[in-house]
Formats: sequence, C-alpha cells, structure tokens
Amino acid sequence: MAKKIFLWFVVACGLFALFVCLVNTFMIGYASRFILTAGQAAALDADCVLVLGARVYEDGSLSAVPEDRMAVGVQLYQSGAGKKLLLSGDHGQRRYDEVGSMKAYAQNAGVPDDDIFLDHAGFSTYESAVRAAKVFGVKRCVVVTQSFHLTRAVTLLRAQGIEAYGVPSDLRPYKNHYYNEIRELGARVKDLFYMIFRPAPTYLGEPIDIHGSGTVTFD
Repeated sequence: MAKKIFLWFVVACGLFALFVCLVNTFMIGYASRFILTAGQAAALDADCVLVLGARVYEDGSLSAVPEDRMAVGVQLYQSGAGKKLLLSGDHGQRRYDEVGSMKAYAQNAGVPDDDIFLDHAGFSTYESAVRAAKVFGVKRCVVVTQSFHLTRAVTLLRAQGIEAYGVPSDLRPYKNHYYNEIRELGARVKDLFYMIFRPAPTYLGEPIDIHGSGTVTFD
C-alpha cells in the first residue's frame, strides 16, 4: 500500500512539473514575438508607456528594479513610443507609495504632469493589466519591466484585449536575479488561472481617460 501511495505521489509530482513546464514554455513563446528593442518601440505611437512598480525604500527612493524601469520608460516616452506615461504600483498604504516615487522620477526627468498617469491600485501584474484596460481605457501600450517579468506582463495585457508590446529594462545585474527567475515559474502558472477565471481586481473605480490630463490621478 505504501509503495502505491509513493508511486502515485511521484506520478502526481511529475505531472505537476510537466504542467508548470508547459505553461511557462507557452507563455514565453507566445509573448516573445511582442518583445521589442527601445528603437523598435519608438515607432509604435502607443496610447501610453506602462511602467510597472516595484519596491521603494522607506525614504521614498526607488530601489534598483523600479529605477531602471523608470529610466527606460521615460526614454520610451521621450522617443514617442507612447503619448503618456502610466505608472502602476502599490499605494495601498499612506506610508508606502510606489507610484508617488515613480512620479517624482518622471517629473525630475522633465515629463509634463499632464502626461503622467498614476495607477495607485496596481497591486499585482494582473491587477495592473485589468485596470489599464478597464479604468484607463488603454488600447495599445508599451510595457516596461525586467526580462524575467516581461513575458508574463505582455501576456496578461493582451489577455485584456490590449495590443501590448514589451521593452526590457535590464540595465544592471540584480541581487535577487535567480530568486526572481524561479519565482516567475510559479507566477506564470498562477496568472494563467487568473486569465481563465478573471477575478475582479481589488479596486476599479470610475474610468479615467488616458488621453486626457494625468493630474486627475495625483493625490
């Protein structure tokens, strides 16, 4: 009996590992055709350049990951890849504000306030994608994040009906590179189920016209 249980356990583990492998292979293969260089993206003239948030420090400064995303995002905006900057991140607590720090970076780089849109409720990649489509009405965008994360972001945005293209923001080596790569294997599987079952995001709210002034999204 114990041998049968062990055999079934081994088979189940093998099938699960195969499933994870297939999901990751599919998502990477699907999205890779929409990954562009910054030069290629400059010709898109998209509704916006979507920059995804990540950890900020207690003093409000950006860590390496979002700082590099913003550097590439601003460069793409300035090249004409997108008419607006949509900065999506976690501002679920008064004392933790990813998008506020991202906004300060864009302002310091000379981006006009009217062209900076803040998505304060981008608590996950899935929620950022849903809100880009349903709140901001984005039809075409260039999404910026690191390579390990980019294929999932592009896939989630396209699942929401957005014509999304990705540009990587790997400007330096990152301390948690291998951890991020391993974590992403499970995140792609999780978000496959999100794409299938389409749970509502934490917040939606009133529509905001991405073609208008971004100041309506400021605190």
